[in-house]
Amino acid sequence: MSFILKPVDTVESITPEDFKKNYLKKKRPLIIKGLTKDWPAREKWTTEYLKEIAGELEVPLYDNSKADPSKPINAATTHMKFGEYLDLIKREPTELRIFFFNLFKKVPSLINDIKIPKDLMGGFIESMPAMFFGGSNSVTFLHYDIDLPHIFHTHFGGRKHIILFDYKWKKRLYCLPNATYALEDYKVDNPDFEKFPSLNGIEGYEVFLEHGDTLFMPTGMWHWMKYVDGSFSLSLRAWDQSISRKVASVWSLFRHGAVDSLIKMMFKEKYANYREKLAVKRAENAYAKGKL
Repeated sequence: MSFILKPVDTVESITPEDFKKNYLKKKRPLIIKGLTKDWPAREKWTTEYLKEIAGELEVPLYDNSKADPSKPINAATTHMKFGEYLDLIKREPTELRIFFFNLFKKVPSLINDIKIPKDLMGGFIESMPAMFFGGSNSVTFLHYDIDLPHIFHTHFGGRKHIILFDYKWKKRLYCLPNATYALEDYKVDNPDFEKFPSLNGIEGYEVFLEHGDTLFMPTGMWHWMKYVDGSFSLSLRAWDQSISRKVASVWSLFRHGAVDSLIKMMFKEKYANYREKLAVKRAENAYAKGKL
């Protein structure tokens, strides 16, 4: 028993016509190795440079532990000076990572080091470039983004292991009700298929990003990430142009953000236990019926 994982198409460059026809419209992932070849960031962004410009900032850090039902989602494990954290991830393995960090707000000049790929598609949310940092061994749990954007995810300074699944596998992945993330009780890179049988036969993609590579992830794509080396990434987000997808994005933000947070605050561990059981039940029913 296993996942059925295949590689993601990889190109050095791509025309807007080819990208829109074969990847954007079909909602297929793609690695573009040369997208950043003329970005100053490709050579300029090192941990030493980032320490120099923002090392004194205090940043929230997260680890691989399962979410505490008594705390808000994405509650930080600890805090540290940004420069000290960068030293840590280059020096030794650590589970600690920085999540959705808008360093551009603190250092606006960084925007001059990148080029938003508007020639490939429109709808970029230029006020929300987000950075992610992780030590070797740190993991981002399996989820899809709550606002359903298209994402251009560029990696710097090392390697990153990524596993992707289409949105259609939501139930079989043990998605928690009212949430955009999966049950955290199985290891995505080495799941126990006897304990979690609905995972068997799910089709997905496996990616190893290297320095300067850009991964296009279409709207709603599930992603799990593990830092092979202490390194960091930049995500550029873009709205889908369809009205129906924009409506779905707003609804997802309301349902999976405001509503879920309110229920969680009210019922805490009881709610967490209830929806984990419901996620398992839904997954097993879908698997038994041969459905997605």
